[in-house]
Amino acid sequence: MAARLALDALAWILTDDIRAERFLALTGLTPDRLRTQVGDAGTQAAILGFLEAYQPDLTACAAALEVDPARLVAARMVLES
Repeated sequence: MAARLALDALAWILTDDIRAERFLALTGLTPDRLRTQVGDAGTQAAILGFLEAYQPDLTACAAALEVDPARLVAARMVLES
């Protein structure tokens, strides 16, 4: 479930070019690296951590995914353990 939330969150992040560019810049990921590592728990945790670091994105993504923002935070914690 945590991995699925991370992938859904990534899809949401990528719907906005400016947000997607900020995501890549802040995480240090490149598009190629993201493609090859999207299945890794660390990359998935970074996706959710990116959202968690900016409350407006966290709440907007949670609303779009119809989940409580706390579920995204909890999913990051699961992926990091």
